[in-house]
Amino acid sequence: METTLLRSFSFLAAELSPIFLTNFLATTVLVIAAAVYFHFRSKGIYLIDFTCYLPPDSLRVPTSNFIEHIEISGMHDRESVDFQTKVLERSGIGAESCMPITVHEIPPYSSLKATRNETETVLFTIVKDLLSKHKINPKSIDILVSNCSLFSPTPSITSMVINKFGFRSNIKSINLSGMGCSAGILSISLAKDLLKVHKNCLALVLSMEAVTPNGYGGRMKSMLLPNILFRMGGAAILLSNRKQDKRIAKYELQHLVRTHIGSDDEAYQSVFQQPDEAGHVGVSLSRALLRVATKALRSNMSELGPLVLPYSVQLRYAWSVICMKLWFLPSKKGIYVPNFKKALEHFCIHAGGRAVIDGIEDSLKLHKEDGEASRMTLHRFGNTSSSSVWYELCYLEAKGRLKKGNRVWQIAFGSGFKCNSAIWKCISDIDPTKRNAWSDCIHFYPTQNDTLN
Repeated sequence: METTLLRSFSFLAAELSPIFLTNFLATTVLVIAAAVYFHFRSKGIYLIDFTCYLPPDSLRVPTSNFIEHIEISGMHDRESVDFQTKVLERSGIGAESCMPITVHEIPPYSSLKATRNETETVLFTIVKDLLSKHKINPKSIDILVSNCSLFSPTPSITSMVINKFGFRSNIKSINLSGMGCSAGILSISLAKDLLKVHKNCLALVLSMEAVTPNGYGGRMKSMLLPNILFRMGGAAILLSNRKQDKRIAKYELQHLVRTHIGSDDEAYQSVFQQPDEAGHVGVSLSRALLRVATKALRSNMSELGPLVLPYSVQLRYAWSVICMKLWFLPSKKGIYVPNFKKALEHFCIHAGGRAVIDGIEDSLKLHKEDGEASRMTLHRFGNTSSSSVWYELCYLEAKGRLKKGNRVWQIAFGSGFKCNSAIWKCISDIDPTKRNAWSDCIHFYPTQNDTLN
């Protein structure tokens, strides 16, 4: 047998040129080396755990209190009060959502000190909770990333946390601002990139938005909307690339796709901070916002689809595009919308408002139950900006919906205009009885009205 093989090899060697053999052997060595490298290196980004801020009941803002407050404060005329009342009653935000203490004062008190107090209250609480839950020494954190769009103090927010908890002097810390409601996923993207470079590290990601300094006292309706929608909240997320942490992690990051359509003027101006004619500064939400979000999502889906969808769904989508281009497909039927439910079990759509959730559900051809986590988060906590997708994942955990092997799609939108997606795979058995931000009220949800509307 050996003689036969040697003769065969000798025959092939005689027939083939030395250059071919050299290239063949070199390619074989490279393939084997690459296989060994990818086998032994740690590729995974693991989500060990996360915590969402639960405000005290004393900070609740029932609809009646909100309306009475803006009437008594004297900051708005009758038309503005009526507009805010009308929008709030249809917003899908319930009586349990909260605002910081200074917003409860009459008139609302906004200052650097008050904003710093709100930021410290939220972040210090969730960081302490997360680290103590897993008995993690603050000095073991290697990477710290924070995001808060409209509050960027000096020293930075990451410096606040480093000073409070005594992190190491060589910690890699980055503070993001101005990135809008999609900054939570963007921060995960940044942490992921850092973890790809720095091995055997722990990364702490902090996402929040400061409500205290951003109340608008003018009359422009597009700028009054943030007064109604945004509420107090935040999330702390602990990531790792250490092999030993896989056994204790809840999720593994599968894919992360970022889309920015800011080159389009309508998209760029759809969420815009500016002064009105009277000099009152606020964030304007344009009428084109939903159309812009749909456009950004469509662009994001075109990159995400090939990463997660079965080939049969991808082929059907490609065929519908070809038919549309060649006018074989009736225009009223449109391009086939891929069914992402064939690849993903759960959806966490940014709780930017009822219209946003409805619009994304329609764009993705989802059922009402697929958007339940988003609607219930909007109802219970309001729009907490970049942290909303974490309250939604927290809801799914508290409901016992997540099973080992399930995949979750977090979809976030933000000014610029951006659409960011993260796909997480559940790699452990999630205990729904473990205490989190939903534990005290999960048995009340889903509420019937918000499920149907």
